[in-house]
Amino acid sequence: MQDEELRQKIKELVTDEEVAKQVLMTRELMTCYRCAIMEVETKFRVLDEKFSLHGERNPIESIKSRVKSPESIVEKLRRKGLAMTPEIVERELNDVAGVRVICSFVDDIYTLADWLTGQDDITLLRVKDYIKNPKPNGYRSLHLIIAIPIFLDDCKRNMKVEVQLRTITMESWANLEHKLRYKKDLDEEVVAKISKELFECSQLCDLLDAKMSHVKSVVAMHEDDDD
Repeated sequence: MQDEELRQKIKELVTDEEVAKQVLMTRELMTCYRCAIMEVETKFRVLDEKFSLHGERNPIESIKSRVKSPESIVEKLRRKGLAMTPEIVERELNDVAGVRVICSFVDDIYTLADWLTGQDDITLLRVKDYIKNPKPNGYRSLHLIIAIPIFLDDCKRNMKVEVQLRTITMESWANLEHKLRYKKDLDEEVVAKISKELFECSQLCDLLDAKMSHVKSVVAMHEDDDD
């Protein structure tokens, strides 16, 4: 069968009604992802309020969130050799919905991760610890893939959300690395030099996080002495 014949056959099989149905299902799925993000954000904001109420040091500096763009979803599925359907998106992709929590110190990251995954309505699906095991380029962050229920008008639905937890220094490095690495029209020698220097910067960020954690422990020790 020639390509033109094949395209015509597909066109005959896929009706306008079926296309409209797929579009509606995709919109509904994206709404579910946005609802899941709101659920996760609410959990962290409730914790934030709890710390404020008791006058305790708040480990959360900021919370960011995003739903992956349709273009990014299509590109990721294409790399996997998969079609763009709501069922495939929900089954195969873990990072369509993302929440990023920025913390002050490294130990805050693990405290918040333990707190979140200890919630009885949260299911932990996967952990990728790029703090204890950084990526080769120096990237550090703790990634959790969780499932969280959302309640619709007629049912309850579990949705996957990727939660990233980073310190302020990890976030700054990742943002700058992204901007510099994706500059176009750089020759291989320059790219290699930039990669080396970015890795060295990540090592300095790691050292800074360790130093700040040490200072925090010294301050806490003297506060205990004053009591």
